[in-house]
Amino acid sequence: MNRKISRREAALGAGAAGLALGLGLPALGQAETRVHYVPSSGEALAPVGLGTSRVFNSVSGAAQRSALVEVLEALFGGGALVDTSPMYGDAETHLGELLPQAAGHESMFCATKVWTEGRAAGARQMQESMDKIGVERIDLMQVHNLLDWETHLETMLEMQAAGSIRYLGITTSRAGQFAEFERVMRAADWDFVQLNYSLGEREAEERLLPLAAERGMAVMVNRPFVRGGLFRAARGKELPRVAAELGCDSPAQLFLKWILGHPAATCVIPATTKVKHMADNLGAAAGPLPNARQRKEIAAWI
Repeated sequence: MNRKISRREAALGAGAAGLALGLGLPALGQAETRVHYVPSSGEALAPVGLGTSRVFNSVSGAAQRSALVEVLEALFGGGALVDTSPMYGDAETHLGELLPQAAGHESMFCATKVWTEGRAAGARQMQESMDKIGVERIDLMQVHNLLDWETHLETMLEMQAAGSIRYLGITTSRAGQFAEFERVMRAADWDFVQLNYSLGEREAEERLLPLAAERGMAVMVNRPFVRGGLFRAARGKELPRVAAELGCDSPAQLFLKWILGHPAATCVIPATTKVKHMADNLGAAAGPLPNARQRKEIAAWI
Protein backbone atom coordinates (compact mmCIF):
# COMPACT_ATOMS: atom_id res chain seq x y z
CA MET A 1 0.00 0.00 0.00
CA ASN A 2 1.40 3.41 -0.96
CA ARG A 3 1.76 5.94 1.78
CA LYS A 4 0.46 9.46 1.25
CA ILE A 5 3.48 11.11 2.86
CA SER A 6 6.89 9.75 3.66
CA ARG A 7 7.58 8.43 7.12
CA ARG A 8 10.51 10.81 7.46
CA GLU A 9 8.35 13.83 6.61
CA ALA A 10 5.72 12.79 9.15
CA ALA A 11 8.16 11.97 11.91
CA LEU A 12 10.16 15.14 11.50
CA GLY A 13 7.16 17.39 11.06
CA ALA A 14 7.20 18.33 14.73
CA GLY A 15 10.52 20.10 14.26
CA ALA A 16 13.89 19.94 15.89
CA ALA A 17 12.47 19.51 19.39
CA GLY A 18 11.49 15.95 18.60
CA LEU A 19 14.95 15.08 17.37
CA ALA A 20 16.41 16.38 20.61
CA LEU A 21 14.43 13.85 22.63
CA GLY A 22 16.86 11.76 24.61
CA LEU A 23 19.97 13.61 23.46
CA GLY A 24 19.95 15.78 26.55
CA LEU A 25 18.82 13.16 29.03
CA PRO A 26 20.38 13.48 32.46
CA ALA A 27 22.86 10.92 33.70
CA LEU A 28 21.42 8.29 35.98
CA GLY A 29 24.41 8.22 38.29
CA GLN A 30 26.02 5.06 36.92
CA ALA A 31 27.19 5.97 33.43
CA GLU A 32 26.19 8.01 30.42
CA THR A 33 22.54 7.49 29.57
CA ARG A 34 21.98 5.53 26.38
CA VAL A 35 19.65 6.52 23.57
CA HIS A 36 18.35 4.44 20.70
CA TYR A 37 16.96 5.70 17.41
CA VAL A 38 13.75 5.26 15.46
CA PRO A 39 14.89 3.70 12.16
CA SER A 40 12.33 5.48 9.97
CA SER A 41 13.36 8.95 11.09
CA GLY A 42 16.60 8.86 13.07
CA GLU A 43 14.84 10.43 16.06
CA ALA A 44 16.51 9.69 19.39
CA LEU A 45 14.43 7.78 21.93
CA ALA A 46 15.29 6.73 25.46
CA PRO A 47 15.26 2.91 25.55
CA VAL A 48 13.30 2.51 28.81
CA GLY A 49 9.72 3.75 28.96
CA LEU A 50 6.60 3.06 31.00
CA GLY A 51 3.68 0.75 30.30
CA THR A 52 0.27 1.53 31.80
CA SER A 53 -1.49 -1.84 31.57
CA ARG A 54 -2.69 -2.94 35.04
CA VAL A 55 -1.15 0.24 36.48
CA PHE A 56 -3.19 3.26 35.39
CA ASN A 57 -6.46 1.49 34.64
CA SER A 58 -7.82 1.69 38.19
CA VAL A 59 -6.68 4.68 40.26
CA SER A 60 -8.33 5.67 43.53
CA GLY A 61 -7.29 7.76 46.49
CA ALA A 62 -4.77 10.52 46.92
CA ALA A 63 -1.95 8.18 47.94
CA GLN A 64 -2.19 6.11 44.76
CA ARG A 65 -2.46 9.18 42.57
CA SER A 66 0.57 10.75 44.25
CA ALA A 67 2.57 7.54 43.81
CA LEU A 68 1.83 7.45 40.08
CA VAL A 69 2.79 11.11 39.68
CA GLU A 70 6.12 10.22 41.28
CA VAL A 71 6.52 7.32 38.85
CA LEU A 72 5.90 9.67 35.93
CA GLU A 73 8.36 12.23 37.27
CA ALA A 74 11.00 9.52 37.66
CA LEU A 75 10.39 8.43 34.09
CA PHE A 76 10.72 11.95 32.72
CA GLY A 77 14.01 12.31 34.58
CA GLY A 78 15.59 9.67 32.38
CA GLY A 79 13.09 8.66 29.72
CA ALA A 80 10.02 9.85 27.86
CA LEU A 81 7.84 7.10 26.39
CA VAL A 82 4.49 6.26 27.98
CA ASP A 83 2.45 3.52 26.31
CA THR A 84 -1.27 3.13 26.94
CA SER A 85 -4.47 1.95 25.25
CA PRO A 86 -8.28 2.22 25.32
CA MET A 87 -8.13 -1.50 26.19
CA TYR A 88 -6.68 -0.67 29.61
CA GLY A 89 -9.87 0.53 31.25
CA ASP A 90 -9.56 4.17 32.28
CA ALA A 91 -5.78 4.29 31.84
CA GLU A 92 -5.85 7.06 29.24
CA THR A 93 -8.15 9.18 31.38
CA HIS A 94 -6.05 8.73 34.50
CA LEU A 95 -2.86 9.42 32.59
CA GLY A 96 -4.35 12.65 31.31
CA GLU A 97 -5.41 13.67 34.81
CA LEU A 98 -2.01 12.97 36.38
CA LEU A 99 0.30 14.25 33.66
CA PRO A 100 -0.05 17.98 34.44
CA GLN A 101 1.08 17.26 38.00
CA ALA A 102 4.29 15.54 36.88
CA ALA A 103 7.37 17.67 36.42
CA GLY A 104 8.86 17.17 32.97
CA HIS A 105 5.66 15.91 31.36
CA GLU A 106 6.24 18.20 28.37
CA SER A 107 8.89 15.74 27.17
CA MET A 108 6.51 12.78 27.01
CA PHE A 109 6.58 10.57 23.93
CA CYS A 110 2.92 9.55 23.87
CA ALA A 111 2.05 6.11 22.49
CA THR A 112 -1.48 4.73 22.49
CA LYS A 113 -3.61 2.40 20.40
CA VAL A 114 -6.83 1.96 18.50
CA TRP A 115 -8.83 -1.06 19.63
CA THR A 116 -12.19 -1.28 17.90
CA GLU A 117 -13.72 -2.21 14.56
CA GLY A 118 -14.94 0.03 11.76
CA ARG A 119 -13.67 3.25 10.24
CA ALA A 120 -15.98 5.64 12.08
CA ALA A 121 -15.49 3.92 15.43
CA GLY A 122 -11.72 3.89 14.96
CA ALA A 123 -11.51 7.57 14.05
CA ARG A 124 -13.71 8.46 17.00
CA GLN A 125 -11.66 6.37 19.41
CA MET A 126 -8.37 7.87 18.29
CA GLN A 127 -9.72 11.37 18.80
CA GLU A 128 -11.09 10.38 22.19
CA SER A 129 -7.64 9.10 23.16
CA MET A 130 -6.11 12.49 22.43
CA ASP A 131 -8.87 14.21 24.40
CA LYS A 132 -8.49 11.89 27.40
CA ILE A 133 -4.70 12.15 27.54
CA GLY A 134 -4.86 15.88 26.92
CA VAL A 135 -2.60 16.09 23.88
CA GLU A 136 -3.12 17.59 20.45
CA ARG A 137 -0.89 15.01 18.77
CA ILE A 138 -0.11 11.36 19.41
CA ASP A 139 3.54 10.49 18.85
CA LEU A 140 2.74 6.86 18.10
CA MET A 141 -0.65 5.39 17.23
CA GLN A 142 -0.76 1.59 17.14
CA VAL A 143 -3.38 -0.93 16.04
CA HIS A 144 -3.91 -3.01 19.16
CA ASN A 145 -3.57 -6.74 18.50
CA LEU A 146 -4.07 -6.10 14.75
CA LEU A 147 -7.81 -5.55 15.23
CA ASP A 148 -9.24 -4.32 11.89
CA TRP A 149 -5.79 -3.02 10.98
CA GLU A 150 -6.43 -2.39 7.29
CA THR A 151 -9.37 -0.12 8.05
CA HIS A 152 -7.52 1.78 10.75
CA LEU A 153 -4.38 2.18 8.65
CA GLU A 154 -6.24 4.34 6.16
CA THR A 155 -7.52 6.61 8.93
CA MET A 156 -4.12 6.71 10.61
CA LEU A 157 -2.45 7.77 7.36
CA GLU A 158 -4.96 10.59 6.99
CA MET A 159 -4.37 11.71 10.57
CA GLN A 160 -0.63 11.48 10.05
CA ALA A 161 -0.88 13.69 6.97
CA ALA A 162 -2.91 16.19 9.02
CA GLY A 163 -0.25 16.23 11.74
CA SER A 164 -2.23 14.67 14.59
CA ILE A 165 -0.21 11.42 14.51
CA ARG A 166 3.55 11.14 14.02
CA TYR A 167 4.34 7.41 13.86
CA LEU A 168 2.24 4.35 12.99
CA GLY A 169 2.50 0.90 14.54
CA ILE A 170 0.94 -2.46 15.34
CA THR A 171 1.00 -4.52 18.53
CA THR A 172 0.69 -8.00 19.90
CA SER A 173 1.48 -9.61 23.24
CA ARG A 174 1.16 -13.31 22.48
CA ALA A 175 3.20 -15.73 20.39
CA GLY A 176 0.06 -17.35 19.03
CA GLN A 177 -0.48 -14.22 16.90
CA PHE A 178 3.08 -14.04 15.55
CA ALA A 179 2.37 -15.68 12.18
CA GLU A 180 -0.36 -13.14 11.42
CA PHE A 181 1.78 -10.37 12.88
CA GLU A 182 4.58 -11.24 10.47
CA ARG A 183 2.18 -11.05 7.53
CA VAL A 184 0.99 -7.60 8.60
CA MET A 185 4.58 -6.43 9.14
CA ARG A 186 5.21 -7.23 5.48
CA ALA A 187 1.98 -5.62 4.29
CA ALA A 188 2.72 -1.98 5.21
CA ASP A 189 5.59 0.31 6.19
CA TRP A 190 5.01 0.51 9.92
CA ASP A 191 7.30 2.76 11.93
CA PHE A 192 6.97 0.69 15.11
CA VAL A 193 6.03 -2.85 16.04
CA GLN A 194 5.25 -3.71 19.65
CA LEU A 195 5.57 -7.31 20.82
CA ASN A 196 6.36 -9.51 23.79
CA TYR A 197 9.99 -10.57 24.15
CA SER A 198 11.97 -11.55 27.21
CA LEU A 199 14.07 -14.29 28.75
CA GLY A 200 10.79 -16.10 29.38
CA GLU A 201 9.26 -15.52 25.94
CA ARG A 202 11.90 -15.72 23.23
CA GLU A 203 9.79 -16.64 20.19
CA ALA A 204 10.07 -13.18 18.61
CA GLU A 205 13.77 -13.61 17.97
CA GLU A 206 13.08 -16.39 15.48
CA ARG A 207 11.40 -14.29 12.76
CA LEU A 208 9.87 -11.03 13.96
CA LEU A 209 12.95 -9.28 15.33
CA PRO A 210 15.06 -10.06 12.23
CA LEU A 211 12.17 -8.91 10.02
CA ALA A 212 11.85 -5.63 11.93
CA ALA A 213 15.56 -4.98 11.44
CA GLU A 214 15.29 -5.84 7.75
CA ARG A 215 12.33 -3.52 7.20
CA GLY A 216 13.62 -0.65 9.33
CA MET A 217 10.93 -0.83 12.00
CA ALA A 218 11.46 0.22 15.60
CA VAL A 219 10.66 -2.49 18.15
CA MET A 220 8.89 -1.70 21.42
CA VAL A 221 8.98 -4.64 23.82
CA ASN A 222 6.14 -5.42 26.24
CA ARG A 223 5.93 -8.05 29.02
CA PRO A 224 9.68 -7.76 29.78
CA PHE A 225 9.33 -9.50 33.15
CA VAL A 226 6.55 -11.93 32.06
CA ARG A 227 4.30 -10.32 34.67
CA GLY A 228 6.75 -11.03 37.46
CA GLY A 229 7.62 -14.56 36.40
CA LEU A 230 11.29 -13.74 35.88
CA PHE A 231 11.59 -12.26 39.36
CA ARG A 232 10.12 -15.42 40.85
CA ALA A 233 12.64 -17.49 38.90
CA ALA A 234 15.52 -15.33 40.18
CA ARG A 235 14.40 -15.26 43.81
CA GLY A 236 17.20 -16.25 46.18
CA LYS A 237 19.89 -16.20 43.48
CA GLU A 238 22.95 -13.99 43.62
CA LEU A 239 23.50 -11.80 40.60
CA PRO A 240 25.85 -13.44 38.09
CA ARG A 241 29.35 -12.16 37.36
CA VAL A 242 28.14 -10.53 34.15
CA ALA A 243 26.04 -8.09 36.18
CA ALA A 244 29.16 -6.25 37.35
CA GLU A 245 30.48 -6.12 33.79
CA LEU A 246 27.28 -4.39 32.71
CA GLY A 247 26.92 -2.10 35.72
CA CYS A 248 23.72 -3.84 36.86
CA ASP A 249 22.81 -4.04 40.52
CA SER A 250 19.38 -5.66 40.22
CA PRO A 251 17.66 -8.51 38.36
CA ALA A 252 15.36 -5.98 36.65
CA GLN A 253 18.31 -4.21 35.05
CA LEU A 254 19.74 -7.52 33.85
CA PHE A 255 16.42 -8.60 32.34
CA LEU A 256 15.96 -5.25 30.58
CA LYS A 257 19.54 -5.05 29.33
CA TRP A 258 19.23 -8.58 27.97
CA ILE A 259 16.28 -7.39 25.85
CA LEU A 260 17.92 -4.12 24.80
CA GLY A 261 21.06 -6.03 23.86
CA HIS A 262 19.24 -7.49 20.89
CA PRO A 263 20.20 -5.36 17.86
CA ALA A 264 16.55 -4.94 16.79
CA ALA A 265 15.21 -3.79 20.18
CA THR A 266 14.51 -0.06 20.35
CA CYS A 267 12.74 0.36 23.68
CA VAL A 268 11.08 -1.58 26.47
CA ILE A 269 8.02 -0.60 28.52
CA PRO A 270 7.88 -2.20 31.99
CA ALA A 271 4.87 -1.14 34.05
CA THR A 272 5.16 -0.19 37.70
CA THR A 273 3.35 1.66 40.46
CA LYS A 274 6.48 2.28 42.54
CA VAL A 275 8.97 5.09 41.98
CA LYS A 276 11.86 2.96 43.25
CA HIS A 277 11.11 0.37 40.57
CA MET A 278 10.87 3.06 37.88
CA ALA A 279 14.27 4.39 38.92
CA ASP A 280 15.68 0.85 38.95
CA ASN A 281 14.30 0.15 35.46
CA LEU A 282 15.86 3.35 34.14
CA GLY A 283 19.22 2.04 35.31
CA ALA A 284 19.11 -0.34 32.35
CA ALA A 285 19.59 2.70 30.09
CA ALA A 286 22.99 3.44 31.65
CA GLY A 287 26.28 1.81 30.78
CA PRO A 288 27.01 -0.94 28.25
CA LEU A 289 24.54 -3.38 26.79
CA PRO A 290 25.41 -7.08 26.77
CA ASN A 291 27.17 -8.65 23.83
CA ALA A 292 26.29 -12.13 22.56
CA ARG A 293 28.45 -13.86 25.17
CA GLN A 294 27.01 -11.81 28.02
CA ARG A 295 23.43 -12.40 26.88
CA LYS A 296 24.10 -16.13 26.98
CA GLU A 297 25.43 -15.85 30.52
CA ILE A 298 22.35 -13.94 31.65
CA ALA A 299 20.08 -16.53 30.03
CA ALA A 300 22.01 -19.36 31.71
CA TRP A 301 21.65 -17.62 35.09
CA ILE A 302 17.89 -17.43 34.99
